[in-house]
Amino acid sequence: MTAPATPQPTVTVRVFAQRLSATPRGARLARHLAVGLLHTWGVPYGTDASDAVALIVAELAANAVTHGRVPGRDFELRLSLTGGSVRVEVTDTHSGPWGVARPGCLDEHGRGLVLVAALADRWEVLERKAAPGKTVRAEVGVLPGD
Repeated sequence: MTAPATPQPTVTVRVFAQRLSATPRGARLARHLAVGLLHTWGVPYGTDASDAVALIVAELAANAVTHGRVPGRDFELRLSLTGGSVRVEVTDTHSGPWGVARPGCLDEHGRGLVLVAALADRWEVLERKAAPGKTVRAEVGVLPGD
């Protein structure tokens, strides 16, 4: 006699990837695509998770356009929803120094990655192996009913 099978929870993985022009318009479109897509995936507009992802995408896309831009090269936005978290990845074609420096109180720039670090549960910068450039990856937890 065999034991009855235990039902396993269904794991749904959703992935979206889009190359966008490395322009301010491309950065704005990345943010709009992200929040719209999250809404269709069941993370409604105006929730903490949606707002955090919107700001993270805006900052990473703006960095890709401002600091990671190589003329004639796009950046890529990749979003995935799996296991209760949203992963945001922005890849550009510029490798080089980066980091989180504490900006001075009167500095006009330099707060983007500080905001990403504050909003994301985890984040990291990965060098691309096949081509020049880097990917900045951030994860945000999605709470049920958030």
